[in-house]
Amino acid sequence: MSVAPKLPRRSIVPGTRLLGWIALLGLPALTIGGVLPEQRPLAAAVLIALASIFLIDARRASSVLSGLSVVLPELVRLYRHRPGVIEVRVNTSGCEPRRLRVGIAFPIEIEAVAERDVSLPEETRSAKFDWECRPATRGRFFLECVHVEAASPWKFWAARAALPVASELRVYPDLMRERKNVSALFLRRGAAGARVQRSSGQGREFEKLRDYVHKDSLGDIHWKASAKRGRPVTKVYQIERTQEVYLIVDASRLTAREVELTSGVRPGERRETVATTTLERFVAAALILALAAEQQGDQFGLLTFSDRILGFVRAKNGQAHYNACRDRLYALQPEPVTPDFEELFAFIRRTLRRRALLVFLTALDDPLLAETFVQNIDLVARQHLVLVDMLRSRHVRPLFSDDAVRQVDDIYERLGGHLQWQQMRELQKVLQRRGVRLAFLDPEKLPAELVSQHADIRARQLV
Repeated sequence: MSVAPKLPRRSIVPGTRLLGWIALLGLPALTIGGVLPEQRPLAAAVLIALASIFLIDARRASSVLSGLSVVLPELVRLYRHRPGVIEVRVNTSGCEPRRLRVGIAFPIEIEAVAERDVSLPEETRSAKFDWECRPATRGRFFLECVHVEAASPWKFWAARAALPVASELRVYPDLMRERKNVSALFLRRGAAGARVQRSSGQGREFEKLRDYVHKDSLGDIHWKASAKRGRPVTKVYQIERTQEVYLIVDASRLTAREVELTSGVRPGERRETVATTTLERFVAAALILALAAEQQGDQFGLLTFSDRILGFVRAKNGQAHYNACRDRLYALQPEPVTPDFEELFAFIRRTLRRRALLVFLTALDDPLLAETFVQNIDLVARQHLVLVDMLRSRHVRPLFSDDAVRQVDDIYERLGGHLQWQQMRELQKVLQRRGVRLAFLDPEKLPAELVSQHADIRARQLV
């Protein structure tokens, strides 16, 4: 939490009525006193009277805000690019002014009006209203002071004060668009059009023993039980109902790269390109996969890393667990460091004892990073099922995949993309020989493709 700034003291500033009276009475009195000597006593009396009135009102203005306080919620949950409200409560303890001007010092990442006028009810000593805002960036922000201004009793002055508050704003990623792109089969159990998926294979979880029958596999015979009973006995397995799924999110330097998404894909809407970052897509996909795993009955876990382990949430299920994973992800930001895969795999080997599905969201298009990943992947690939997902770049593709070449620079761009594509293909083959699947997913459809991968693995009982 950031340290609260030192708040300024209460102050009073001239009001518009004060300036008007000076213009209407004070300046003419000075002019008359300077031009007409015989009128100087009258002019002096007028000036003294004005000064007395102004000073009395200024003295009264210094105590106008003495019994006023502003209260904000301790925690406010908002969603990126979606309108939200913050409840503001103004409390009074006496005959304070009935009309205030309130201003909140929002961070630059929060779009909101800077100030507004508030009318306090006559019959109560408190007022409550909503302050509209729209976050532009996900993350964790704080509101530490509220500025208030009220007119003096005779309205010649305005009293100002900065009141301390302590309110935390948590801005989560907006998943409404992502949910629409993911099939209802994965997120809504029993919805219209959903079908039961048949699981292939006999399963891995032991259920019981039974007598041997014709065509049973010799590998399923329980030899100790057979020797004890004097006849062949076969082990029977059942389909595992619960699996552990861990999503491992990279938050290092390469995840700060921008990717382009297309908005306005509905009929009649104009297509627009929206720039976001690789990590933003990873965070949205992770939360969608958590929802899908919950609906499929699996336990979902989370691990974030850069050059060190940033956070770890052991696989569980339930709404409270989903909220814990979301709180780990919403403030995650790219760090300008190189990921340490050796430390990451050593941590996974020490921590995860049970076989699980490990889904890596990372970028391995840096040859040095890819080499380090390959050298250390055997620490976990022998025990767990490992998937590595990268965002597909529109520039990385075979040389003759399109004919949209207009100038010489396009040729060099296509050639560089072809070399990167060939490098990724070689990496894919190397990882495949180690039992690791490397996939290149569309940034636009990343959450849906990630959920589809999980459903396919669950149906085939590969974990």
